[in-house]
Amino acid sequence: MTADTTGVQTETTSASETNTTTQTSSNFIKTIINEDLKNNKNGGRVQTRFPPEPNGYLHIGHAKSICLNFGLAKEYPGGKCNLRFDDTNPTKEDVEYVDSIQEDVRWLGFDWENRLYFASDYFEKLYGFAVELIKQGKAYVCSLTGDQVREHRGTLTQPGKDSPDRDRSIADNLDLFARMRAGEFADGTYTLRAKIDMSSPNINMRDPAVYRIRRFHHHRTGDAWCIYPMYDFAHCFSDMLEGITHSICTLEFEDHRPLYDWFLDQVKVPCHPQQIEFARLNLSYTMMSKRKLLELVKTQTVAGWDDPRMPTIAGMRRRGYMPESIRAFCEAIGVAKANSMVDMGLLESCVRDELNKHAQRIMAVVKPLKIVIENYPEGKVEEVDGINNPEDPTAGSRKIPFSREVYIDQDDFREVPPKGYYRLSPGKEIRLKFAYYITCQKVIKDEKTGEIIELRCTYDPASRGGTTADMRKVKGTSHWVSAQHAVEAEVRLYDHLFSTPNPAEAEDWKSILNPKSLEVIHNCKVEPGMRNAVAGTRVQFERTGYFCVDSDSKPGKPVFNRTVGLRDTWAKIEKFQKG
Repeated sequence: MTADTTGVQTETTSASETNTTTQTSSNFIKTIINEDLKNNKNGGRVQTRFPPEPNGYLHIGHAKSICLNFGLAKEYPGGKCNLRFDDTNPTKEDVEYVDSIQEDVRWLGFDWENRLYFASDYFEKLYGFAVELIKQGKAYVCSLTGDQVREHRGTLTQPGKDSPDRDRSIADNLDLFARMRAGEFADGTYTLRAKIDMSSPNINMRDPAVYRIRRFHHHRTGDAWCIYPMYDFAHCFSDMLEGITHSICTLEFEDHRPLYDWFLDQVKVPCHPQQIEFARLNLSYTMMSKRKLLELVKTQTVAGWDDPRMPTIAGMRRRGYMPESIRAFCEAIGVAKANSMVDMGLLESCVRDELNKHAQRIMAVVKPLKIVIENYPEGKVEEVDGINNPEDPTAGSRKIPFSREVYIDQDDFREVPPKGYYRLSPGKEIRLKFAYYITCQKVIKDEKTGEIIELRCTYDPASRGGTTADMRKVKGTSHWVSAQHAVEAEVRLYDHLFSTPNPAEAEDWKSILNPKSLEVIHNCKVEPGMRNAVAGTRVQFERTGYFCVDSDSKPGKPVFNRTVGLRDTWAKIEKFQKG
């Protein structure tokens, strides 16, 4: 790494090293980069950055940007990607967010190596660039209030009006700006504004603010500063100082690109990064506004930033998503120039596909219904072999205890079965997975409520391991747990946090919160191997769905979060029949 007199950091890589790429798919950003490499622009370097604000937890939209920026750098030989925190607004920033962002980026599988930076690293240099603009007559100290600035800005069809301070002398501007830094003035008294064009059709170019006074303790610089640079000013110079070649951001910054370029064009700099915009991620049934997500947290509508219903990376990790799933999702949606809505089903499909390959299968009954196998010997316990993961030949098998009394799921029994129902019903035979064929002989109900208490069944002793089983077909199969060995568990069933596909368009987004986004079920039964399951363990409940052991679990009392369900054909049919 080298640095010139302006402090720009560059990592040198020969052009010959970057003429070939390893990418398997293409997009318009790669086309731009490939053309730059062909022309030996930037000395054949590719250097990107991921620049989050430490004012909240990252969400799935940030994951797309992380995968894009780090992924591009990884695809090109010698490519680099920086992690830089845009910590220019201390009123909303916190070390908690800094730590969580680093954890999320690492969890997604990316490494910034020794390239961790903060905009606050450059506060002194940024101040110097602002002074240089003043000396050139291209920035001035303005005394208008925020409301007055908005009144002067004009509209899309009407030009703005000059500030009465626009022609203040360079000497006075330098003096006032130095006094702003020294803390002589109250918050809101002055701002430093760039002198560009109040009649520009691009409102962002109508003398935008460069610095504002803000007395607030900064998480890194403490009370050393009471003036802080605005994002547009800090971002372009931070990119330049780090030697970024391609500054990739979302479409809402497209109208800011002329300002990005203007700032860099006014000061002699060793490199001029190229800003490229792409479409941000819009995911159905999800809201990406960090301000609104923070409100959900503060009002305790959710249990925190890592609530499994939240679209945050931390929430998805706690819910049981795998980083490979999120990377596959980001690859699947691609990089586009126009905003669009992505169906949540695509993300869930990517999650399901990855878990299918890796999650161990276990027996678990979410809503237990007791079965007594009357002709099975009392006191007898045997073990059956359960396949850990049929998709992974190396996963092996495990021993599952089987006894006279077992639990099946309530959804696997209908006293009056509808047409096409192949699960258990009176007089009907099904298979208990990995074990025996059983036939329902009697239904026991509570005399007062009429609620089904248990089922009395018989089993075919020859149906395990072949013989009789080879002589007849049984369509229905149920998962089960031995009542004697079952471990009691809590299961949390999660659904969409919002009840409409595009909550961002709702006038009152709080009114469309899904009241059924979380269902907590107690007294669930899981096989004994899950008694002390470690938090973060991902499993598939046989025939039910994928689940993850939650951090709220205690020894002997596991808690499971439903990550995503299986495709249950019968459930869809039954829902349709009910109308």
